[in-house]
Amino acid sequence: MHYTISAPSPASRYLHITASKTCHSGSAVEFQLSSWRPGRYELGQFAKNLRGMKAYTVTGQLLDVQKVSRDRWRVNNPPDGTLVLEYEYYAAQPDAGACWLDEELMYVNPVHCLVFDPAAMLDTATVELRIPSDWQLACALPFADGHVLHAKDVHELLDSPFFASRSLHHRSYSVNDYQFHVWMHGEVHPDWERILADFRGFTEKQLEMMGSFPVPEFHFLILVLPFRFYHGVEHVASTVLALGPGYQLMGSELYGELMGVASHELFHVWNVKTLRPADFLLYDYTRENHSELGWVYEGFTTYYGDLFLLRSGFFSPDDFFAEIRLRLQRHTDNPGRFHSSVAESSYDTWLDGYVPGVPGRKTSIYDEGCLIALMLDLYIRQSSGGKHSIDDLFRTLYADTLGRGYQESDVRSTAAQFSDAGVSRIFDEAVHSRNTYEDLLQELLLTVGCRIDYRTARLLNESRYGFRVTNESGVCKVLSVLPGSPAAIAGLAKDDEVAACNGWKVENNLSERIGQKDGKCQLTVFSMRKEKHIELEPLQGRWFDSVGIVKESNATDAQRQRYAEWTGAKW
Repeated sequence: MHYTISAPSPASRYLHITASKTCHSGSAVEFQLSSWRPGRYELGQFAKNLRGMKAYTVTGQLLDVQKVSRDRWRVNNPPDGTLVLEYEYYAAQPDAGACWLDEELMYVNPVHCLVFDPAAMLDTATVELRIPSDWQLACALPFADGHVLHAKDVHELLDSPFFASRSLHHRSYSVNDYQFHVWMHGEVHPDWERILADFRGFTEKQLEMMGSFPVPEFHFLILVLPFRFYHGVEHVASTVLALGPGYQLMGSELYGELMGVASHELFHVWNVKTLRPADFLLYDYTRENHSELGWVYEGFTTYYGDLFLLRSGFFSPDDFFAEIRLRLQRHTDNPGRFHSSVAESSYDTWLDGYVPGVPGRKTSIYDEGCLIALMLDLYIRQSSGGKHSIDDLFRTLYADTLGRGYQESDVRSTAAQFSDAGVSRIFDEAVHSRNTYEDLLQELLLTVGCRIDYRTARLLNESRYGFRVTNESGVCKVLSVLPGSPAAIAGLAKDDEVAACNGWKVENNLSERIGQKDGKCQLTVFSMRKEKHIELEPLQGRWFDSVGIVKESNATDAQRQRYAEWTGAKW
């Protein structure tokens, strides 16, 4: 197929798109817009952004085009020759996985906006961009003849986002004869010497572990936004990263986030872009592609993204532990672990996507998967006497199942190959159990002389009564209530608004108001805008403990050696 993309009115945010294909008389042709995009395992409903679909011949003869599903169209009796579809697509989502259009940038993720013939996925495709001649183009696809992109098949096209603009920042670096490009768009003043040194650092460590890279070139497309933002999406030969605000990019916090998401997305080239679960070895863009293995393709990548920053020296061990602590905190704060295993939660990303969903229903494939990868790493190191690690598991899984896709049995058997049968406990207790696995994690951390440290939450509404709040525009709103806590027993609910505590108005000071009185606490709340008075009574128990990972002061020499092997740092 051949596409043209233009932007006659950038301020409208509408891309003007044509798609042309050679057809034969009497054969109905169907065109599909993807129902989802790889990298986000939920239905995207992209067709809601499309308007004005029409079909005609190259001579301008209008043809009947019929919509046959939420995102599929059929032309019933096309004549011999070229059939042209024409439509507009609203590009107004400035994140790492969608499309954006304004006077300075055309950012297109083809899987969002280009229709295709589902019966011709292996056909070549070209995209002609009708943009100013002085605009640069950042894309993993080859391009020639001005601004014409060439894809070997529809799969490659849909997996190749691009930036087009006259104001792109660009630098490149190479590692082991592989070329890596870093592109930025937005109001930013990058310190290129620092950025390239740090990018090269984690890239070298990833290639050192894996030995080779699946593609000859890779492109980091970084959308620098003027507001607080953080997002990344993987592709085979590129990634789009969206971060902001741009004026803080080189500051310690946002720069650390840039490094974290860049390392994460680069490792995705191996984990899920080239090595995939058998469940979706071949993408079906028309429907859900369920898998219970999200804890591998997202969780392992989360663990490794930070581990490579530790190995490259960008992270100190304390920085690395801070990231693990964050995952562990989310695990302990989420009662969903008692109602849905991470395998079940992976299957259900297609049900309620990446939002928290109803309270306490599910867990995160990122957080839980990261902790599972950590436990596998520590178990393999301990049981093999330091001879093997999770690196051996992943490299072997990659070599053995590339091209056919892996199943959980492959992960289990490969893990046992480098440890022993006892590794199955991690799968049973952490992957498939509706429970907490903190005791198991504690055991494994002790093998490297570390332990989970539990401390009482600082805020009294959390530690004493078991509910967490957020302040939105001056309103104190209940964010979560832990089951069995005094708040839950008293009838406090998510989204209730706390107006007063012990007779005093709450003004971003709920914990302080609670602390002014021992024992029972009286709250005035509005639930569905109806005033309620709730009395909270302290009970035996702890809620919302703050968790951390600390080193044991009396660690043995063997534990200290394992720690050094794991972190690459002295005790």
